[in-house]
Amino acid sequence: MKDRTMKNTRLWYKEPAAEWNEALPIGNGRLGGMIFGTIGREHVQLNEDSVWYGGPVDRNNPDALENLPKIRALLFEGKINQAERLAALALSGTPEGQRHYQPLGDLFLNFYHDEGKAEDYCRELDIDSSIARVSYSHDRVTYTREYFASAVDQVIVIRLTADKPGKISFNAHLRRGKNLEMIEKISQDAIMLTGNSGGQEGISFSTIVRAVAQGGSVSTIGENLLVEKADQVILFVSAATTFRHKNYLDVCKEYIDKAIEKEYEDLFENHVKDYQELFYRTELDLENSSSEDGLELLPTDERLKRLQGGKEDQGLVCLYFQFGRYLMISSSRPGTLPANLQGIWNMHMTPPWDSKYTININAQMNYWPAELCNLSECHEPLFDLIERMREPGRHTARVMYGCRGFTAHHNTDIYGDTAPQDIYIPATYWPMGAAWLCLHLWDHYEFTQDQEFLREKYPTMREAAEFFLDFLIEDSKGRLVTCPSVSPENTYRLENGEEGALCIGPSMDSQIIYALYTRCIEAARILGIDEDYVEKFQEVLDKLPKPEIGKYGQIQEWAEDYEEVEPGHRHISHLFALYPGNQISVRNTPELAQGARRTLERRLAYGGGHTGWSRAWIINMWARLEDGEKAYENVIELLAKSTLPNLFDNHPPFQIDGNFGGTAGIVEMLLHSHAGEISLLPALPKVWSKGSVKGVRARGGIEVDIEWKDGKLYRVVLKAELSDTYTIRYGDKTTNVDIKAGTKLVLDRDLNPMN
Repeated sequence: MKDRTMKNTRLWYKEPAAEWNEALPIGNGRLGGMIFGTIGREHVQLNEDSVWYGGPVDRNNPDALENLPKIRALLFEGKINQAERLAALALSGTPEGQRHYQPLGDLFLNFYHDEGKAEDYCRELDIDSSIARVSYSHDRVTYTREYFASAVDQVIVIRLTADKPGKISFNAHLRRGKNLEMIEKISQDAIMLTGNSGGQEGISFSTIVRAVAQGGSVSTIGENLLVEKADQVILFVSAATTFRHKNYLDVCKEYIDKAIEKEYEDLFENHVKDYQELFYRTELDLENSSSEDGLELLPTDERLKRLQGGKEDQGLVCLYFQFGRYLMISSSRPGTLPANLQGIWNMHMTPPWDSKYTININAQMNYWPAELCNLSECHEPLFDLIERMREPGRHTARVMYGCRGFTAHHNTDIYGDTAPQDIYIPATYWPMGAAWLCLHLWDHYEFTQDQEFLREKYPTMREAAEFFLDFLIEDSKGRLVTCPSVSPENTYRLENGEEGALCIGPSMDSQIIYALYTRCIEAARILGIDEDYVEKFQEVLDKLPKPEIGKYGQIQEWAEDYEEVEPGHRHISHLFALYPGNQISVRNTPELAQGARRTLERRLAYGGGHTGWSRAWIINMWARLEDGEKAYENVIELLAKSTLPNLFDNHPPFQIDGNFGGTAGIVEMLLHSHAGEISLLPALPKVWSKGSVKGVRARGGIEVDIEWKDGKLYRVVLKAELSDTYTIRYGDKTTNVDIKAGTKLVLDRDLNPMN
């Protein structure tokens, strides 16, 4: 373990969690737990990332291809409602729904302590060391519980101690709601829950709880694990599924058998060392004003209420930022599944939106901080999912649309299902999911400059791009457009009063295709391959609709300047070109940047940003427009209106994307690298007059530390992994610097080298 700690890394509370949205999350990427900290009957709600309902199924509608020309013809004739009715019949998945994520179960520890007699209660999550704790006094005995999820040993560890010997007695049992699973004792010190998540093709799973006590006794009666009069108890929780292991029961037991051989101190030290290797890479310090001194002495929920009342709390902003990084490390590690709509933390058998991967914004937003916040490895599970989607996506492209390449719609699941999800016209019939996801492959290359990775993943990008060579059609103006599609998840109105969502050429589609094709062309150039594809991609680029200014001064959301039915809509898809794309930027396209500003102003004036993830997206957009005051205003709105007591993002209900989007947005306020240069403090608000950020990443394989005072740059440290020339910007000043691989360069406030 490193002999240091960071500021603003502790969530703490004076009371147990009254509900799930107040519980504290732990995770190792694969295993997750929500800690309630209840005094009499502790509740740890458990998840394992591969417990999903059912098995893979081919849901592609066999009548799609035959009816595709009819749907297109109806759209071109302006018969929107007829086209939508036919699309609902012919394009919808059969069945309409994909597989959904499920909880592993619940662990209850019955201590029989009277909550009314407990004193000095404290429940906390230390994200510096990735450990949760609960402590209180009861009948003149002080009890302490510690909980962590080890990625090294692949177990959840719970240590129970008391400051007097022989005082720890409880019984433990496992539950899974009303879902009847097998719960049995497998030894005198262990119980096991086993089950299946949906028939013969479904995923089978198991979880084991084993107790090791110092002093006292451990036994089992029925399905209960009993500990009596122990001095200290360590509980080990493991889980395994058939998604990864045919011999999942043996694997589940093996995790505990190996972990139990180690001393608690070694388990904890190895866990912390592994975690801090990732967590300590990036620091943020927004130095508090004197009026904010001592706020860390207030419980986190009280600090949140104080901020909701209009008070400043920059320490809470820093805590929120690092909590987002903590959640990413805890829910997305190499070899795990990617973070879903709830990361890995879900209590519902049928969760909201199935807690899967919604890929018209939410799954992508989950990974916006990965490269920026120096957690590149945590991006890898998303890349694995993209590869899993390729074969189903080829089938969908061929069966539904008669196209080459691979495609996906607005949702996918553990199996990489690519057929349309739901029968919801404003979202379902949108064939851009794979294209957007593949841009994350390029992002990883841009930040790391790893050409071997690019060589490996370029064929995936090209295959997603190839789909549109066949799918795009010419509109009445000779432009190449998607059809049918939607602008997620908005509705437009024609001049005759007809309203619809299914459309021809929504702006977001053209912007995603522009981003994918320009990156495929650049990748092919770097790799020295595919001249024929480059030529084809360039021909498409020349005929794509370009971003246009509409009648309100806004960026048009559709290829035609339709009237919006809901001008305050939560999705702002037509600003993809501003963020996460780079087709619109302040200096390169000032008129379009002004149109983007007007779009945001109009959306917010009509009540936009009312969901957590939408507010987070807005932070990033204002940051790209270099408006620090607006960006900060929306950071505060995200915390005040869309953050739960445990700092989880509130859609509502809980969705983790707003946490990740908010964390990315804070970095975007301090560092840009999307427009061919590294721009320092591009959207610094006045309230952040003094501070520093260390270990953030810029495109080009470079790590950046920035320090500022009195609202102005003080110095910047650049650490390059490759020898290259970089353009550095601060305000109106620019300079070109040469940095050799493995060295660092320090610049002052005037961008001059410092000795």
